[in-house]
Amino acid sequence: MSHAPRRAAGIAAALAAVLAVQTAAPGAQADDFYKDKEVRFIISAGVGGGYSAYGRALTRHIGRHIPGNPAFIVQNMPGGGGIRASNYLYAVAPKDGSVIGLVHTAVLFAPLYDMKGAKFDGTKFSFIGAMDQADGLCVAWHTSGVKTWEDLFSGKYIVGGTGSGSQMETMPRLLNNLFGTKIKIVSGYKGGNDVYLAMERGEVHGRCGGITTSIKSTRPDWFPEKKVVVPIQISLERSKDFPGVPAVGEFAKDERMRDILEFALAYQSMDRPIIAPPEIPAGRLALLRRAFEATMKDPEFLADAAKMKLTIDARGGESVAKTVARTYAKPKAIIEETATLMRPSKER
Repeated sequence: MSHAPRRAAGIAAALAAVLAVQTAAPGAQADDFYKDKEVRFIISAGVGGGYSAYGRALTRHIGRHIPGNPAFIVQNMPGGGGIRASNYLYAVAPKDGSVIGLVHTAVLFAPLYDMKGAKFDGTKFSFIGAMDQADGLCVAWHTSGVKTWEDLFSGKYIVGGTGSGSQMETMPRLLNNLFGTKIKIVSGYKGGNDVYLAMERGEVHGRCGGITTSIKSTRPDWFPEKKVVVPIQISLERSKDFPGVPAVGEFAKDERMRDILEFALAYQSMDRPIIAPPEIPAGRLALLRRAFEATMKDPEFLADAAKMKLTIDARGGESVAKTVARTYAKPKAIIEETATLMRPSKER
């Protein structure tokens, strides 16, 4: 018997739940709220990495697109691969638009994978926008001996991780459990920059689950000077940046494997998401969305981003909310199997 009608109903219900509180007309008092205010901006990673670079670039410019021109105060809040900051924004931060943040992209789906410590419903955040869309990849230091997809089956590839909910740990576990690779994870680093430093010191061989823009913005010499090798792209298809490197989608042997990959990689279309706590006033959310969209087109911001080697391929908040809702409404069997594949072995 076909489950299509039931699945369609589930998707429609999830979309309605997310959008009902996020698309209302702006309130009359929204424009007055930010006058003489400071807005605290939470970044779910440590200083020096790609998330911090994107967040700080945004906060230097978005204030002038908000009536009242509020000042933005940046606070880095690493922990759990973004889980700590997401929990804070969900349950602790004021729900008035005075605290917003940039969180790890994949962490918004951590509850679907039953990730330890994730105490939020990703569909209920107030989505302001996403700064980029990007494919993932694994990289290895040039002296590590790891050069190809086949080398990931040797047991010699050791990568750094920042917590069970981060792509740096969920993606290697997915590759190990779905394809049989033998990637080893050293957890406990505070952010992507710390993993890069560990690679330079020889503590780990690489990072698996990061994105191209993170390396380009924080280690701009690595790709041109061939300091790192890309053995595999964590994407369904090859990107224009690395046309000669295979994508994991090429090794999906059947529909089940492809369904799992499509679900697991849904986050890539909404990279560097900007969110606010649930239930902020609808007018204030609309104002923040307009400010975000204006900033993404601001010549000064774009020049700043280009100087920092940050790619910008933005999506609006309503579009991001729909992606999150659709992902949460995926068939239960696919969600549960993917969650099992991504969890640490001791939690499965």
